[in-house]
Formats: sequence, structure tokens, C-alpha cells
Amino acid sequence: MEFLKELWNFLRIRKKLWLAPIIIVMLIFGGLLIVSQGSVMAPFIYTLF
Repeated sequence: MEFLKELWNFLRIRKKLWLAPIIIVMLIFGGLLIVSQGSVMAPFIYTLF
């Protein structure tokens, strides 16, 4: 949790809040790839990239 607090403070202080949505989307896609690694949906997800 400390890392997330530091990241949020960095984004807020340096006026880089526009990076927050990009980071969130990258985390969602990364989680999706990890979850779908061994599933039946993997071929369909990999076609998106």
C-alpha cells in the first residue's frame, strides 16, 4: 500500500494526474492476461493484441 500512496502523491504533486487512467488500463490488461493464461478464452484475448 505504501507504493500506491507514493505513486498517488507523485502524480498529484507533479500535476501528472492524466497518467492515472493509463496506469489503470495497463493494470487491467495485465491482470486479464494473467487470468486468461490457462483458460479457454486465451485465443480470443490474444487476438485483441
